[in-house]
Amino acid sequence: MELVLQRSYHKEGTNGALFLNNKFLCFTIELTLFANRRSESCIPEYTYELVARQSKKFGNHLLVKGVFKRSLILIHPANYAKEELRGCIAPVSQLTGVGRGSNSRQAMQKVLSLCHQAFERKEQVLLTIKS
Repeated sequence: MELVLQRSYHKEGTNGALFLNNKFLCFTIELTLFANRRSESCIPEYTYELVARQSKKFGNHLLVKGVFKRSLILIHPANYAKEELRGCIAPVSQLTGVGRGSNSRQAMQKVLSLCHQAFERKEQVLLTIKS
């Protein structure tokens, strides 16, 4: 299964739209593109593998594997990139501004449901990021 994240970059943050088989799933928010700096930048455009991950802080979420010179890049709920993200990606139901959204937990559940169905089928889940 391949998810495609189509991004638009802005000075204050990065907004995106997430698709599966050319079908819109949800919007995304991230930090701005800032030379792949740890905790300050969204990750570079590329194709990454996603795997399931669990933590006390975020509960059930996704880990983005293979990010150059970065670790623990996650897909997890957040509604304000500058305050809640450190290089991660947050699905949101609606965009409310640059790097801002609403109803992130609802969008996250939609993404998780699709990914876990693929994991159960023993499919690799990929995320391709482009502008």
